[in-house]
Amino acid sequence: MDLFDHLQVLTEGYLTRRRRLRRIKKEKQKAKNPVIDWIEAFIWAAGVVLLINQYLFQAYEIPSGSMIDTLLIGDRVFVNKIIYGPELLPGVGKLPGLIKPKRNDVIIFENPSYTSKGPAFDIAQRIIYMLTLSMVDIDRDEDGEPKAHFLIKRAVGWGGDRFIQEKGELKIRFPGETRWIPEREFNAGRKFSHRISRLVDAKGYTALEAAGKVAAYQELGLDPPAGLLNAASPVRTLRHFDQLAYDKARFETLRSLDPQNERYRMLYHRDIVQGWYVPEGRILPLGDNRDNSRDGRSFGPIRGGKVLGQGSLIYWPLGRIGPIR
Repeated sequence: MDLFDHLQVLTEGYLTRRRRLRRIKKEKQKAKNPVIDWIEAFIWAAGVVLLINQYLFQAYEIPSGSMIDTLLIGDRVFVNKIIYGPELLPGVGKLPGLIKPKRNDVIIFENPSYTSKGPAFDIAQRIIYMLTLSMVDIDRDEDGEPKAHFLIKRAVGWGGDRFIQEKGELKIRFPGETRWIPEREFNAGRKFSHRISRLVDAKGYTALEAAGKVAAYQELGLDPPAGLLNAASPVRTLRHFDQLAYDKARFETLRSLDPQNERYRMLYHRDIVQGWYVPEGRILPLGDNRDNSRDGRSFGPIRGGKVLGQGSLIYWPLGRIGPIR
């Protein structure tokens, strides 16, 4: 038998074996229960969705108006998780990222005020949330509303920055500087295009400040002047409330009425004069809708390592599809 004959025998044997294996595979597929086949396909698809959500892009629904006009209630967005480094597992560890968060990024992070029901529940909640592309959230409060497990805000403050707020408008003092720069002026200089939304107008602050002063009189057991009571009465009609403006007027009045009280002086200096300081390695996240956002002004700066991803794209509703800026 020459070389050609050997090659022919080997080729025929290979083709025969391949046909036999294909026939066996088809017979096994015919014998398989269709339900099992469907379950296998579902598990495979679910695994792909989980991997994409965990390490690349996660779907997220905007639950509140804290980022209006950048993001609206009900917007569905994709969060880029690989850019800052995804978590190794949901809520566990963190892998290195491509870059670090920078000022003005729209970031997502775990709510510092969130109360966990335990690691097993957290992992189950996040897996279901990922698999359903944010359509199903099993983590709900007593009223049946989804809990704010994650927050999406804008990275406004950086390590060494100091902030104060006057009538809802932010001012920044950068490290080594003595001047307080209005945030809007700073943003215009950097050509940041997002809008800072306000809900309390200038007229509302007259009533807010008067209400703070009335509260100071009442706290000291004194009768507020009639004119002050009249000025404060419209505060009940305000739809939104600037707590800082109210507290500033209250502390100022308390300090004026009882100048010997060291506690009032300390509270005024700490909360009003000094403002917020952002330690190194931390970020102050704020909502673009300043009068309707629970953010770093309430819970303080967050660690940079706690940032889970960057808001990347609005994918629903169709009329709002586009990048997040």
